[in-house]
Amino acid sequence: MSQDTSTRRPLDRRAFVGTAGIAGAAAAAVATPAIAQANPKITWRLTSSYPKSLDTLFGLSTQVARRVSEATDGQFQIQPFAAGEIVPALQALDAVQSGTVECSHSLSSFYIGKDPAFAFDTSLPFGLNTRQTNAWLYHGGGRELIAEFMKGHNVHAIPSGNTGAQMGGWFRKEIKSVNDLKGLKFRIAGLGGTILARLGVVPQQIAGGDIYPSLERGTIDAAEFSGPADDEKLGFQKVAKYYYYPGFWEGCANVSFFVNLDKWNGLPAHYRAIVEAACAEALSHSVAKYDHSNPDALFRLVAAGAELRAFPQDVMQAAFKEAMALYGELAASNANFKKFYDSWLPYWRKEQIWFRVAELPYDAFTSSQVQSR
Repeated sequence: MSQDTSTRRPLDRRAFVGTAGIAGAAAAAVATPAIAQANPKITWRLTSSYPKSLDTLFGLSTQVARRVSEATDGQFQIQPFAAGEIVPALQALDAVQSGTVECSHSLSSFYIGKDPAFAFDTSLPFGLNTRQTNAWLYHGGGRELIAEFMKGHNVHAIPSGNTGAQMGGWFRKEIKSVNDLKGLKFRIAGLGGTILARLGVVPQQIAGGDIYPSLERGTIDAAEFSGPADDEKLGFQKVAKYYYYPGFWEGCANVSFFVNLDKWNGLPAHYRAIVEAACAEALSHSVAKYDHSNPDALFRLVAAGAELRAFPQDVMQAAFKEAMALYGELAASNANFKKFYDSWLPYWRKEQIWFRVAELPYDAFTSSQVQSR
């Protein structure tokens, strides 16, 4: 049946706009609380173990903070602070444990004085390289072991950066044999210092921003930190001549994002997922950035007078022997270390076999071709 439209009133635009406005306001009144409940307003402070001058390492913090904010429409804010602005560099973990700050970026190996098992979250001397470490963490059970261990320290740890293989450091004098290590005052952190101490080195754990003045004044004879990109920024080439490789104590260095365990458990599930994703991205970007930056930095350092030296084979062999002996001793005396080591050691062996088949021969051949040209 047809409908009579002859008496239909024309549309009143003002009435329509007014009605639409009321409806829109009502919808907003419903939607806004729902959004607020889904993305609660949270503000955290992050203390880094690194100065702002180290744009890759400190940059991990600014990158994670930015991504978390973007993914939550600004509702979850993380404010990064450089080493020393809230607590000293080597107290970043303690600040998270106590709740002084909610989170931090640091190396677990800085804290082996609490328990040598902390080293597994960073790297072990002569251990897994960056790719192998990520494989162990994400697919070999490493993260599960670390989560269980860190729970006892009131912390949740997330892989959030990696330096790749590091250099062996800056020395005032040449190291021609293992005998030249005796009495050497060397800035080195983690189990690498423990191992070298067994060869006569006097290890010194000094925060990154304090290394240069110690080396300049002669308080220490040598110092290692990271690789060319970071070392150049810290200026070590100005006070030490010989630049050694490889940094066998850090075939990589996994940087962790530490979160106070109560704060982590108190986050909504999707906020935790966002933080995990932001840290995974920061990890990937940091490796790429170091691989991009280190070659040019090395060329500049050599042009400025740095003399590259490989550690003598007797140093490498003696250090490797002491490393394996130390791990056996720690596994026998420390239940936490043993639990990690029982997982890590067979994984290390398996990865070395695989890399010898494909990765290392490829790298060795392509490297030799570059040198020949």
